Amino acid sequence: MKIILYIILILISNFSVSYSAEFKFQRLNQLNEPWGSSFINNEELIITEKAGKIKIVNIYSNKIQELNHNLNYFVHGQGGLLDIIYKNKTVWVSYTENRGGWKTSTSIAKSKFNKKKLDFENIFQAEPPIESGYHFGSRLAIKDDYLFASAGERGQGMIAQDPTKHAGSIIRIHIDGSIPKDNPKFDGKSNWLPEIYQIGVRNPQGLTLSSFDDKIYISNHGAKGGDWFGEVKKGENYGWKILGWGGTNYSGSKIGPKWKPGFTKAIQYWVPSIATSAITIYKGNEFKEWNGQALITSLKDKSMRKLNFQNLSNVEETIIFKDKIGRIRDIKVHPVNGKIYFLAGNALWLMEKKK
Repeated sequence: MKIILYIILILISNFSVSYSAEFKFQRLNQLNEPWGSSFINNEELIITEKAGKIKIVNIYSNKIQELNHNLNYFVHGQGGLLDIIYKNKTVWVSYTENRGGWKTSTSIAKSKFNKKKLDFENIFQAEPPIESGYHFGSRLAIKDDYLFASAGERGQGMIAQDPTKHAGSIIRIHIDGSIPKDNPKFDGKSNWLPEIYQIGVRNPQGLTLSSFDDKIYISNHGAKGGDWFGEVKKGENYGWKILGWGGTNYSGSKIGPKWKPGFTKAIQYWVPSIATSAITIYKGNEFKEWNGQALITSLKDKSMRKLNFQNLSNVEETIIFKDKIGRIRDIKVHPVNGKIYFLAGNALWLMEKKK
């Protein structure tokens, strides 16, 4: 039996190596704890650094420009400047807002795009402010006139089951910060806060819109195991901390079942944890055979995995590479050529096919 297992491990290892051998990686820029990124045109990415800076990086010349901004951010634990998204000459950013007395919130601000200074105004604050340096989330995605955001549960566990508090939920507002009139509060869930779209998440650090089915997808950190990838669904509940998604507390004690009826079921789970981070549904020409499939990045095993989830009863997972560029925080696909850009370690990386 041990010999058979050893042979299987060798085969899996060889498969991963041979697959990653088809690609090449190029380190483009040195950065300081980069967190979020968004293409503002075909040549430039706007990037947040957790410690508080917003920069524009030219992916061809490698020129870096730092932008001034007025965000009242607070670098504390896992918090700081988080995700950023650009669309139609406007920038939205999620960040850890200083609410006073060591209390903070996952907040969202918007600004007209300006290369001299970004003058942000808040359009969302997670309530209540919490004294914790853990689990802020937070990713952003735009669908039509709606802004989706993930708000972590700040290490507070069952707060994710309380829809009168924002922590541990998926937020849906209009891009100007106003509240959609068809959110769950106005559609049968009167006790929910008006911005909440879905509850029961822990520390969601991946959020993306698929251009193939027009759905929003999410990735989420479990505790000791129980990471998952799934779909954002209106008025539903992913179950934290009633469900453990296959994981346990860090002490080793049981949290709850992987899933049970009445809760949203994820598309894919990982036990042990891979520390899922940013995700995207690939669309492009560089890796056109991947079109419509999910790319999942991770912090713990420094990997990128491809999920073919067209058949939900038989999700196919492939490890594209592992431990090549460091802990991967963000992933973006070039809007024209389909090459892939990562924020990993303290750098911006390019991945493309070997010619």
